[in-house]
Amino acid sequence: MVMNIKNKNTVRLKKIEGQVRGLQKMVIEGRYCIDVITQTSAVRNALRSFEDVILKEHLNTCALEQIKSGNKNKEQKAIEEILKVYKLKK
Repeated sequence: MVMNIKNKNTVRLKKIEGQVRGLQKMVIEGRYCIDVITQTSAVRNALRSFEDVILKEHLNTCALEQIKSGNKNKEQKAIEEILKVYKLKK
């Protein structure tokens, strides 16, 4: 059975949620600081990966359609969105 994109993204977010809950448990248990930092790094990487997937989907669908539309307003909106995301990713 092939999962659609929305389901795959939901599964990704649930995994990230589990990682964050694991972090919370580590802090409550007073786990070794380096172990906690290692886990926070894993959560950040998972979030970056999720952002990359969402951005790719957006560029392949919404932004591409706006640019192909021939409507200058929609083209400009797509360009502004791409630049906004670029700045956020820095």
